[in-house]
Amino acid sequence: MPRRFVFRHQTPPCVPCWLKAGIGTVISLGIIALIDDFSGAPMLAAPLGASAVMVFGFPESPMSQPANLVGGHILATLVGLLFDHFLPGGWAAMAGSVAVVMVMLALLRLTHPPAAADPLVVMMSHPGWGFLLMPVLLGTVILVVMAVVIHRLPPRSVYPLPIHPPPGG
Repeated sequence: MPRRFVFRHQTPPCVPCWLKAGIGTVISLGIIALIDDFSGAPMLAAPLGASAVMVFGFPESPMSQPANLVGGHILATLVGLLFDHFLPGGWAAMAGSVAVVMVMLALLRLTHPPAAADPLVVMMSHPGWGFLLMPVLLGTVILVVMAVVIHRLPPRSVYPLPIHPPPGG
C-alpha cells in the first residue's frame, strides 16, 4: 500500500458537505446583503462571512452554536459601540476593544472567533446603536435559521448540538 503523507491537521473534506455549506453561505449572505441594501445599514460582511464558514462548515464546533454566534456578535458589537462612542479612537482603543471582547466571550463561554472583528468594523465605520439590531442581530439570526435548514439536507449534520446537563446535575 502506498504511503500517504499527511501535512494537514484538518481531516479530508466531505465534498457534498462543503458543497452544501457553500449553498447555505450564498443564500444566507445573499439575504443579509439584500436586507442591507434595502435598509441602508452598513453590512458586517467580513465577520458574518467568517461566521458562515463556521456554522456551515463546522456545525459540530461549540464555537459554531447559536448562542455563541448570536451572543458573540451582539456582545462584541456592543463593546465596539461603547468604545467608539465613549473613548477616543486610534489603534489602542481598537486593540483594547478586541481584547475586552476576547476575555468577555471566554468568561461567558460564548467564544465565536469571527465576532472579534466586530468592534474593529464598528470603530472604522462609526454606526449608530441601531447597528446592533441590523445588521448584527438580524444577520446572525438569518445564519442560524439557514444553518438549521441546510444541516437537515443530506448528508445530514446535527445543528444545533443538543445541550447536555452537567454531570451529577
